[in-house]
Amino acid sequence: MSRLALQVVTIALVAASGRAADAKWTSMFDGRTLSGWRAAEHPASFAVADGAIRARGPRAHLFYVGDGDASFSDFELRLEVNSRAGANSGIYFHTRWQEAGWPDRGYEAQIDNTHVAEDGRAGPIRTGSLYGVRNLVRSPVSDDTWFTYLIRVEANRIQLRVDGTLVVDYVEPENPARSDGHRGRRLSAGTFALQSHDPDSEVRFRSIEVRELPARAARFPPPYDPELDARITALHERGFPVADLHVHLNGGLTTEQAEEASRLYGISHGIAVNCGLNFPIDSDEELNAFVDAYRQPLQTYLGLQAEGREWTGFVASETRERFDYVFTDAMTWTDDGGHRMRLWIPEEVRVGDPEAFMEQLVSRIEGILREPIDVYVNPTYLPEQLADRYDALWTSERADRVIRALAASGVALEISDSLRLPKPDFIRKARAAGIPLTCGTNNRGRELGHIGYCIEMIEECGLTPEDMWLPGKRGARE
Repeated sequence: MSRLALQVVTIALVAASGRAADAKWTSMFDGRTLSGWRAAEHPASFAVADGAIRARGPRAHLFYVGDGDASFSDFELRLEVNSRAGANSGIYFHTRWQEAGWPDRGYEAQIDNTHVAEDGRAGPIRTGSLYGVRNLVRSPVSDDTWFTYLIRVEANRIQLRVDGTLVVDYVEPENPARSDGHRGRRLSAGTFALQSHDPDSEVRFRSIEVRELPARAARFPPPYDPELDARITALHERGFPVADLHVHLNGGLTTEQAEEASRLYGISHGIAVNCGLNFPIDSDEELNAFVDAYRQPLQTYLGLQAEGREWTGFVASETRERFDYVFTDAMTWTDDGGHRMRLWIPEEVRVGDPEAFMEQLVSRIEGILREPIDVYVNPTYLPEQLADRYDALWTSERADRVIRALAASGVALEISDSLRLPKPDFIRKARAAGIPLTCGTNNRGRELGHIGYCIEMIEECGLTPEDMWLPGKRGARE
């Protein structure tokens, strides 16, 4: 995210807070009845119990109608929510009454802490998500706990806060890209609706209040280009876990800025610390000190990048487990002659016979994939001396050996945005072998939000959400 975008966001927040302070809150729920609300499809799915609206039963939606045809444009909606284990629900806004089906107009603020789909998958659309537009991969709250949900719409900007923490900050472009089934998912004006998802799902709502905001004279300028927004939104619509798990705090980047970028772009991040021989961090003590000092943002993972082959000798399993995941590459290893090489430094690399070098490289990769890691990154990288012979040297037989080693280990494979590797044929082979995939940029500076090659490979290789890996989902250390 650029410095200019951060300044725009900061200025807008200050101005917005001043306007909100002058508005008055209006209660929408008396705590005893459903007066002012109208249920569609299965009215019995909603009832008032213990001072809260309980949503439990077949799919239905409870629309706020007020004294007649309620409609809101710029507003803040504040309510308290309690989601039981495995529940799934949502709060629609800028929507309208309809007799049946999922509301076809407006946006949904998701409620889903631990819901698991019928196929056993835990989806990446958790509480705090702007459903199908900016999904959160982890819930910021726990089941069976009352939390505050705040939805703010001002002009073309949507902000979602959970217990006071901003989790989504979405600026709708002039012509937002939407698939055929989601054409109505855009801002206009309308009412609110609470969702009952199914008989096994129970969510309660209380202290429901709204305050209207003065209409803003001008739209907010999107802090991202429309093409990037369209591609990322398309992934969210399809339920992809959109995450960059290979981010370093380079160029002055802070964890707070990474979290800000996640809210703006809809990309979760994994912040990684390097650990290895001749690195600033090369011991359990230093790693533990880093974790102790690290403030982990809500939607940011913490990764350990293991450098070189010596790392397993000085990082204890207890230390590894303090990280959300561990990853490494095959860019540092010792050849058969005892020469230690870092492949990205040309003067350290001894190639000799290219075919013999490749046999050593593949052999080293097979060994590396037996290390206690979750993700293999910078895959199929070749040193500068051999890069122009990539297609000839990465033969089908060598690729198959790496694929078999990945499959045997349960280690995920990174699609590297900065290296534009591996190439499509390798990714297709990995997918066919059931190897989970991740996206990573290995950023060189503070700019985030660029996963273009990952998106290209998802599209070109026909990847699905089920092909993608997140920490805690699948992997060698589960």
